[in-house]
Amino acid sequence: MSRTGGGRSESAAVPVPGPCASVQRALAECHRRASLGPLKPEVLCRHLNRSLAECLVTSCCPGETEAVRTLCGSAGTALKRSQCQRARIDLSLCLEAHQEP
Repeated sequence: MSRTGGGRSESAAVPVPGPCASVQRALAECHRRASLGPLKPEVLCRHLNRSLAECLVTSCCPGETEAVRTLCGSAGTALKRSQCQRARIDLSLCLEAHQEP
């Protein structure tokens, strides 16, 4: 996702299809409005940035994301901690598989 400033424009952003498109549009609008005021976009738009990231991760790797939410949501036994670690690795591998070379 591109940010305004630093010589890059919002038009350089990669369009996000599907359920995350509306969050991306809201984030772009937040960045546009933030550029007019005293607060930095990173501060003002933090909640939308997080929402878009969560949406994209869930869209790419729904099963792995749910496993992390389920297994890593609270402290537990050694077995649960091991399962949580495995779920995080699986999510990481899934995300890596979706990255462009």
